[in-house]
Amino acid sequence: MFRPLIVIRHIPNIDFMGLRKVGFALSALMTIGSIVLFAVNGLNYGIDFSGGIVIEARTPQPADLAAMRGKLDTLGIGQVALQGFGGPNDVMIRVQRQPGGDQAQEQAVTKVKQALGPGIDYRSTNVVGPTIGAELIRAGTIATILALIAIAIYVWFRFEWQFGVGAMLSTLHDTITTVGLFSLLRVEFNLTTLAAILTIAGYSINDTVVIYDRVRETMRRYKTMDFATLINKSLNETLSRTILTVSTTALAVLSLFFFGGQVLHGFSIAMLWGIVVGTYSSLFIAAPLLYYIRPKGVHGRAAGETAPASSPPNPVSKAKTGAP
Repeated sequence: MFRPLIVIRHIPNIDFMGLRKVGFALSALMTIGSIVLFAVNGLNYGIDFSGGIVIEARTPQPADLAAMRGKLDTLGIGQVALQGFGGPNDVMIRVQRQPGGDQAQEQAVTKVKQALGPGIDYRSTNVVGPTIGAELIRAGTIATILALIAIAIYVWFRFEWQFGVGAMLSTLHDTITTVGLFSLLRVEFNLTTLAAILTIAGYSINDTVVIYDRVRETMRRYKTMDFATLINKSLNETLSRTILTVSTTALAVLSLFFFGGQVLHGFSIAMLWGIVVGTYSSLFIAAPLLYYIRPKGVHGRAAGETAPASSPPNPVSKAKTGAP
């Protein structure tokens, strides 16, 4: 006779709420440190933001970006970025803005063409000034802020405003600490990195929403449970899912880090950090914040509160029922 296989999953019992004050202190330290680093060191802006030379070229054969990058890196003209676009023969070459006037930019273009050799059709050459870079920085900042606000509104409407506040603060924490990491390591900050930051915000809120959904479900099932215990229970029940998601995503990002080349180096670093800090903020910021800004329907006692004293028996009721 066929007997169904029953799998019993062991649910851990980690006291996340007992560590909430340590988590809040660590998060405050990282956030303040990131802001100070940004104010003091700034960011190592790439060509997208600092300006430079943009050359669009077409090679007679499918472009070998690695070989072309190797030739240009020896010219001593600063940061050089190559990117394929359009067809396999189309290459966009971006060179750091050279110190000096227009003559210095022209000399850099000449060096690039000489290094790559004949046979390449240079379709356009443009010099991007720092003004355009400043506009891109402003546009990127506005896009990030709008994304955070949209995330908070989404969580607010799906759950309650208390959940929206927790999601907003945890995602903001992830964004600020990522910027602080780039300021500390002096890794090039470009449009690809900015895209990674927005991706981190989406990744972090995905894990937070899963946890919030379990908290809400547990609130409905255990209406009188102590709220700290309820949050712990929800976090432990979703922990296996969180670990699985983190592991699989980290494997994909690690492959980009080791094999994606210099172009994806900054993106990979931002994503690796985002995976770690996004998971941390979901467990130790987003969920514990609900303990202090309680949503509707929380009837359990807070930590430190005692159960109300039971009322003495009513003698009149006893007399009516004939109780001794």
